[in-house]
Amino acid sequence: MASNTIEQIGANQSFGGRQLRYKHQSAVLNCDMTFSLYLPPQAAKGPVPVLYWLSGLTCNDENFVQKAGAQQHAAEHGIAIVCPDTSPRGDGVADDPEAAYDMGLGAGFYVDAKQQPWAEHYQMYSYILDELPALINREFPVDGQRTSISGHSMGGHGALTIALKNPERFKSVSAFSPICSPLNCPWGDKVLSNYLGDDRQLWAQYDTVELIKQAKQHLPVLVDQGDADNFLAEQLKTELLVGAGQVADYPMQIRMQPDYDHSYFFIATFIAEHMAFHARALF
Repeated sequence: MASNTIEQIGANQSFGGRQLRYKHQSAVLNCDMTFSLYLPPQAAKGPVPVLYWLSGLTCNDENFVQKAGAQQHAAEHGIAIVCPDTSPRGDGVADDPEAAYDMGLGAGFYVDAKQQPWAEHYQMYSYILDELPALINREFPVDGQRTSISGHSMGGHGALTIALKNPERFKSVSAFSPICSPLNCPWGDKVLSNYLGDDRQLWAQYDTVELIKQAKQHLPVLVDQGDADNFLAEQLKTELLVGAGQVADYPMQIRMQPDYDHSYFFIATFIAEHMAFHARALF
């Protein structure tokens, strides 16, 4: 596939809009990639604002599309939703040597890898920030000046870190169950040491808690976390994000939701509120 072409591989009508799926060659990731795109009915009349959704470990571009129920709310507000894949894929793309779920395929962590064998393909930060939006803005009726970002778990980490590092690019950011501090959890220890090497100052560039401490510009931030999430204590570290926001005087809505877990049942319950939150920032 030529680097400047896209191929449609799926299309469904949904709430008056179109749920689409595409394949394209990524020069940044050095492989073919897929992404899903919801275009609300308002896109038929002109460019609409766009929300990027970053999914979590083991997911691809279709999990959110099929499970979250976001299309109804995107259609109501007139917002497009772009769902990238969660890692590079294909022949020759490195994977966890033990085929574990938390590194390699399906676990790009939205960083630009520095270490081999990962660096050849695992440049997800640059793909999400630059290459994919350039393609979306060129090919589809979206207004690239009105962009927000959201995600779940590993994708919540990705959404928060990308937005905090580039506040001029986004109107708002939200997250469900984000990995708040890879510097302080087993997932971060494993993945960042492999992708980035041993320099923990480099890790800090992809750590939401550290980025909050350094932020000069404040974006609207909404975080939902279930208190029955089995990853909360060991991996997600929401309390560190709450503390960092208080110390840095960074206003954030961080909501602990009683009895909710890490699943898409949690996301589907609160996705309407997240879409409304972004709509307030985008319009």
